[in-house]
Amino acid sequence: MIRVVIADDEAPAREKLAQWLSEQPGVTVVGAAEDGLSASHCIEHFHPDVAFLDVQMPMLSGLQVAAQLEPSNAPLMVFVTAFDEHAVKAFDLNAIDYLLKPYDRDRLTRTVQRVRERLQAHQSGAAAVAIGRERSPSCERLLVPDGERLKLIDTESIEWLQADDNYVHVNTAARTYVLRRTLQDLLAQMGEKHFVRVHKSTAVNLRSIGSLTPLFKGDYEIHLHNGRVLRLSRRYREALFARLGQ
Repeated sequence: MIRVVIADDEAPAREKLAQWLSEQPGVTVVGAAEDGLSASHCIEHFHPDVAFLDVQMPMLSGLQVAAQLEPSNAPLMVFVTAFDEHAVKAFDLNAIDYLLKPYDRDRLTRTVQRVRERLQAHQSGAAAVAIGRERSPSCERLLVPDGERLKLIDTESIEWLQADDNYVHVNTAARTYVLRRTLQDLLAQMGEKHFVRVHKSTAVNLRSIGSLTPLFKGDYEIHLHNGRVLRLSRRYREALFARLGQ
């Protein structure tokens, strides 16, 4: 049984897609969402095999939803759009598929068949995640767990990041959130506009740095505006100094 999550901000479009998918043998719709935040929660909660994501949605677009996922755990994704240019670029990057509105049952059937083939080949949604990040490279908001739900926080509010195996502690002035992500993956998603790595397990928001104090053998202490002190490894010293203009 193929478990599916669908997301579209237009109720008639969601209902049509859910109905037509229910007519496909071995397919069940386990969740539906009307915006990007709800879609992310459905993916987190239901762990579907495939997600049908409308490209244009409130809160987060379908591409931004994909960009927030950890590649190795991401479901297969089908992007639904009325814009041909999205489809052309997606196929160039080997996305699973696009449904171009308006689509018919035959087109959906072909898409489902491609999903079956990719699932049989044990493919993940990593290609779709890469597309999401390529098409939305500036990540200004990050999805974080908040109890049983997810919420969006501004990346500018993040002061520093601390890796712990396959988890990352996302530290803001208000609180700390824990993501099941690698630090490398999270930094790749957020880009280097505000963050720089200062240790193999630590990255810092440049705006949070107050001062630097030299130690020994090229290491430094980083003093954040909030009073937190972090270690700058000499391996990452030149990169930080370059970003700070020193």
